[in-house]
Amino acid sequence: MAGLGRVGRRRTGTVDDGDGAPESTSGRPRRLAGARRLPLRTVLIIVVFVPSITFAPVLASGMFQLFTQWQSEKAQMDLATTTAGRPAANLFFNLGQERLLTAEAQANPRSAARDKLAKQRALTDQAVTAFRPLATLDTSRGQEGIPAAVARIERGLDLLDQQRRAVDAGWSSEQKAFDYYTGVLESDLGLLTILSHTEHGEVNTKAQTLVDLFWVLDMLGREDAILARGWEKGRLTAEEHDLVADAIGTKEHLLQSRVAPSLLENESQYGKLTASKAWQNMVALEERLVTSGTGESSQVALREVSASWRSSVDTITPQLVKLLQVRLENVATIGYTHAGTLFIIFLSVSAVGVLALGLVIFTSWRLTSILRRRILHLREEAQELQERLPDVVARLERGEDVDVDAEVHMVEPTPDELGELGHALNLASRSAVYTAVRQAEQHRGFQRMLQRIARRTQILIGLQLKKLDELERKHEDPEVLEGLFDLDHLTARLRRYEENLVILGGGQPQRRWRKPVRLLDVLRAAQGEVQDYRRISIEVEGDPWVAERAVGPLVHVLAELMENATAFSKPMTPVEVRAALVSRGLAVEIEDRGLGMEPAQYAAANALLKSPPQLDVMTHADDVRLGLYVVARLAMSLGLQVELRPSAFGGTRVIVLLPEPLVVDRPRAVPGPTALPREVPTRPREVPPREDDAPLPTRSRGRAMAYVTAPDTAPDAASDTARDTAPDRDDAPPSAERPPLPQRVRQANLVTELKAPVDRDEDTDQETWAVREQPSRSSATIGAFQRQSRRRRTGDDAFQPRPDGSPEPGSPTTEDRR
Repeated sequence: MAGLGRVGRRRTGTVDDGDGAPESTSGRPRRLAGARRLPLRTVLIIVVFVPSITFAPVLASGMFQLFTQWQSEKAQMDLATTTAGRPAANLFFNLGQERLLTAEAQANPRSAARDKLAKQRALTDQAVTAFRPLATLDTSRGQEGIPAAVARIERGLDLLDQQRRAVDAGWSSEQKAFDYYTGVLESDLGLLTILSHTEHGEVNTKAQTLVDLFWVLDMLGREDAILARGWEKGRLTAEEHDLVADAIGTKEHLLQSRVAPSLLENESQYGKLTASKAWQNMVALEERLVTSGTGESSQVALREVSASWRSSVDTITPQLVKLLQVRLENVATIGYTHAGTLFIIFLSVSAVGVLALGLVIFTSWRLTSILRRRILHLREEAQELQERLPDVVARLERGEDVDVDAEVHMVEPTPDELGELGHALNLASRSAVYTAVRQAEQHRGFQRMLQRIARRTQILIGLQLKKLDELERKHEDPEVLEGLFDLDHLTARLRRYEENLVILGGGQPQRRWRKPVRLLDVLRAAQGEVQDYRRISIEVEGDPWVAERAVGPLVHVLAELMENATAFSKPMTPVEVRAALVSRGLAVEIEDRGLGMEPAQYAAANALLKSPPQLDVMTHADDVRLGLYVVARLAMSLGLQVELRPSAFGGTRVIVLLPEPLVVDRPRAVPGPTALPREVPTRPREVPPREDDAPLPTRSRGRAMAYVTAPDTAPDAASDTARDTAPDRDDAPPSAERPPLPQRVRQANLVTELKAPVDRDEDTDQETWAVREQPSRSSATIGAFQRQSRRRRTGDDAFQPRPDGSPEPGSPTTEDRR
C-alpha cells in the first residue's frame, strides 16, 4: 500500500483510455490490419449514384443515336426535296428542253426554233445559277457522293457557253451537241439517284421509282431530239435509228417493269395516261419507227407524221412530269413523316429516360434516406446507452437504487435485419444495465465486508497497543523497551494499513479530534508512522494550527507521502519536509532525492490525485498504487490539493495544500512546551517543578533516555494528564504550574564498581534537553513519555481509577511512536 510513488515510474506498454479500450502509447486506437471503413453517408451516396451513373450513359447513348438518326434523315430529305433536289430537277428539265431546241435549230437554222432556243438558254442560265451554290453546300449529314456528283455537273456546265457558241457558229455537229447535252443530263440524273438513297428503306424504294420517271423523261427527250433532226431531212441514219430504238426500249422497260408495279393509289393518272389517245398514238409511231429500220439500208425514211408525233409528245410529257411531281410529294411525305416519327420517339425516349433516371435517383435516395435514418436511430440509441450507463453507474456508486426496466429504452423491432439489430441492441442495453447493477451490488457488499474485517482488525490492533502500553510500564530494561518500542511502531504502521483498507472500502478513518492541533505535532505524528523515520527532517515556519476535523486524514496523507519518499530514495539520503503558510492556506512540501518519474507519469499521477476514480478492490488487487488511491480519496474528502513535481535533486517533490478553512488560529489556552530541570533528584518518584518553554524530547532508535525517570502515578496527576491530552475530550488545558516529568542522571543507580568515569562536559550535554540529539534514555522514562504522549492524542485512553484508587490506562490508540 505504500507504493504511492510507483505510479508510472517503471510502467510501459499500453494504457487504458478510461473506457476499458486499450490504446497504444502513441494515443491512437488499434485497428485491425487491412481494415478500411467508409462513412455511412459515403456508402449510401455510392448506392444512390452508382446505378444512376450506370443508367445515364445507356440512356444518353440511345438518345444520341435517335437524335443523330433524326438529324441525318431530315438533312437527307431536305437535300433530296429542296436544297439539292429542286435545283437538280430544274436543271434537268431546262437542259432537256435546250437539247431539243438545239437539235431543231441545227436541223433548220432559218426556222423559229432560234428564237425559242434563245429564250430557253436564258431559262437554263437561271437554272445553272441556282445550281452553282451546291458546290459549296455542307453535305456532311447528307448522302454520300453528293460532292463528287455536283463536281461532275459543274465541269459539264463549265463547257455550256463554249458548246452554245459552237452551235451558233456551226462548228458543232448535231451529234456532238446531242452528246454534250446528254452527258450533262446523265450527270444530273446521277446526282438525283444519289439523293434518292436515304437511311430509311421505304424512302429509298419510293425514290427509286421517282428516279426511273426521270430516266423515262430523259429517254423520251432523246427520242424527240433525234427525231427533230430527221423530220426536216425525212430520214435517219442507222446510228440515229439505233439511238432512237434504244431509247424506246429503255423507256418501255422502265415503265412496264419498274414504274407501273410501284405506283401508289394517288398515282392512278398513269393508267389514264397509258390509255389516252396521245399515248396510243405515240406508241404506234414508235413501233412503226422501230420496225422500219429492220433492213440493211444505212438510211431510215421517216413518214410525214411529225405533227402527230409533236402533238402526242407535247401531251404526254406534262402528264409524266405531273406524275413525277406526285411521286416526289409521296416520297417527301414518307421521308418527313418517318423523320418526324424519329423526333417524336427521341423526345419520348428522352423524357421517359430522364424521368426514369430521376425516379431511380429519387427512389434510391429515398430508400437510402430511410435506411440512414433507421441506422442513425440505432446509433442514437447506442449513444444514449453510452451516456446513460455511466450515469447509472454513478448513481449506483452513490448508493441509489436503480430499476433495470425503467433505465432501458427498448427499440421497436421490425421484421428485417435492422430490426434484428435493434433487438440485439435491446438485449445489450438490458444486459449492460443489469450487469452494472449486479456489479455495483457485489461491489458494495464486498466493501461492507472489507470494512467489517478492517474494523475487527483495528479492534485487535487497539488491544495489542493496550497490551504494549502495559508491558512498557512494567519493564525498565532498555533492551526490552527497545523491542517493545519497535513492536509499538510496527503496530502503529499496521493500524494505518488497516485504515487504508477502510478507506478503499468506502469508509473513513475513526480517529477524531475535538480540538485543533499544532501542525508540528501533526507532522511528527505522520513521521512516527513511517518505518525509516530517522531520515525525515521537519521544518515548520511559524506556528500554524490545523482544524480538528482535518487532523486524522492529514496525518494519514502525510504518512503515506513520507513513506513513499523514503521507500523510493537511497537509504542514506534525507527526506525534507517543509511547511509554511501561503496565500491560499497551508503548504507542506515533501522532497526526496530518489529516481523521479517521467513527465507523462507525473501527469498521470496528478490526474489521479485530482479526480480519483471509483476503485474496485477486486479488480485492482495487484495494483501497486493503492496508496495513491488512499491519498486521492482523503484529499478529495478534505479538499486538499496534492501535486507531484520533479525535484531539483532529481527526485520527486510533493506539495500538499491545505485549504484556508482548515487552518485555524492558536487556541486561547494551550499548554506550552515542557522543559525538564537540569538537576535530577535521587528519588525517582519525586516530581520536580515544570518549566514552560523547553520542547518535548524526541526518541531516536537505539538510544534510551537514561536520565529520565517514570512520572508519579498519583491518581490526581494521571487524571489531569489524561484529561488534558485526550483529543475527544473538552477539558480545559493544564496549568503551567503542573510539575514536569522527572529527570535522572545516567548511572545514578549503579553501584560504584560498575560506574564508568564520565566527562563533565559530556554529562552537562546529556543533562540538556535537545530535540534531535539525545543521549541514551531510561526504559522507564520512555514508557512514561509514551504514555503521556499517547494520552494527549487519544480520546479513549484516559486513566480510569482502579478499585484500589490507582489509575488504569484506557484503550491504546496512539497516533505515532517516537
